[in-house]
Parts: sequence; structure tokens; C-alpha cells
Amino acid sequence: MKLGVVGKGGAGKTTVAALLAEAYVAEGRRVVAIDTDSNPNLGISMGLSLEETEAVPVLPRSMLVGVQGDVTADELIGEYGTDTPVGATLLSAIKVTEAGAGCTCGGHATVRSLLSDALADRADVTLIDMEAGLEHLSRSGGTLAHADVLLVVMEPSRKGVLTAARTLPLAEELGIPFTVGLGNKAKRPDDRRFFEDLCAEHGVPLAGVVPHDDDVVAAGRTGRCLTASSAPAVRAEIDAVIAHLDALTG
Repeated sequence: MKLGVVGKGGAGKTTVAALLAEAYVAEGRRVVAIDTDSNPNLGISMGLSLEETEAVPVLPRSMLVGVQGDVTADELIGEYGTDTPVGATLLSAIKVTEAGAGCTCGGHATVRSLLSDALADRADVTLIDMEAGLEHLSRSGGTLAHADVLLVVMEPSRKGVLTAARTLPLAEELGIPFTVGLGNKAKRPDDRRFFEDLCAEHGVPLAGVVPHDDDVVAAGRTGRCLTASSAPAVRAEIDAVIAHLDALTG
């Protein structure tokens, strides 16, 4: 499965991506997680220190991966992949380190070639943590054009659900087979009902609703890894989301 995780800024998609990676590994699946945010923090959420995250090598721009490309997936993971404490392999596709360095289109092209079929023999799940917004869906060729599922993380607000609704036609135009919403940070008693009602109103398939958890907040503030045992209610919902995605993709 090739799973893109998207959403508006602050929705919690990097935390969700890390929790999904850990949960998939716990099921015995081989996971490659690709951080495409120009301000990469997925490594921290997956248990690396700040220093280790900063040291993750960035993929060369516009590299074509595959038997007809510049390198094979094995070569690329061997040189640029970083093992993480949650058990997934991390790749960093994009990183902005200086002003005026130009656009990041080449990095997105590399990710697109990775998602074609290049990682099929190295990963059961390829998980892509995208930068905030929808611009990556409008790039030439579409960064996530080869994804199987697009998961739109939504905070409990009308704007969060509207972002998911606006994503649906873009993903369909790219040919992504499935796009679903995932409610996150549900704190009020009526938050689940809010997601269910508003998603139904705007035609957004709802994969689940992740509850608010104080330990998730604490992990974000301290920069530590959020493990399954520290937030059992969150993990239970993540497991249910994985089961939903498995049922979608067969």
C-alpha cells in the first residue's frame, strides 16, 4: 500500500503518520516513511533525536528510481534510508536550508518516481507525510499520482473538513483510487458526531476519529516519540483506521 497523509497546517498529520508507521510495523509489515515537508519533523515523531533527524540525508532532486532510472530502490534506501526506533525506515525527500535556493519541484519528482513501483519489493507500506496544503496535488504529474490511498487529516473545525472536501476532486483527477478523511484531536463529547455529520454533508468518506490525548500533546511539546502504550485510546483508533484502509484496498 502507498499511503499519502495530507491536511491543513496544524491538523496533526505528522503525528498521525508516525502512529500509522508504528502500528503497521507492530503488525509485522515493512514500512518506508517518506518525509516531504520542507520543514521535516517526521523523524522526531518516529523516535529520532533532533540531531539524528537533522542528520538524515536528503534525497537528490529529480532522481529517477527504478530499473530504468538512475538508481534502484535498494541502492537508494541503502544510501539514504535511516532506521528509526519505531521500526520503520525513514527517507527525507525535501529540506529547505537556505533562502532563495529555488523551488522543491525536483524533490517531489523523486518521490513520484519512488511511488511508481520502485519500492514494491522493499516495503509493504510506503507512507508519505506531505507538507501542509494542497499545492503538492497540483504539481506537474502530481507528487502522489501513484498513491493507492490519500488520508486527509482534519481537526474538529469546518475549515478542516472543507479542506478534505476540496482534496477529493483533485485526488480523483490524479487517479488516486481512494481518498478518506480522518478526524483528529477530538476532545469535546460531540466532536465525533461533528465529523460524521459534516463529512456526510460534504461527501467526505470518514475513516475514523482519533481522540484528543494529553500524552500526544506532551510528546509534541517535548519532542519525544509517542509510543503505542502511552496512548491506548489513540492506538485503538489508529488500528481501526488501518483495518478500514485494508478493507478499502483489498
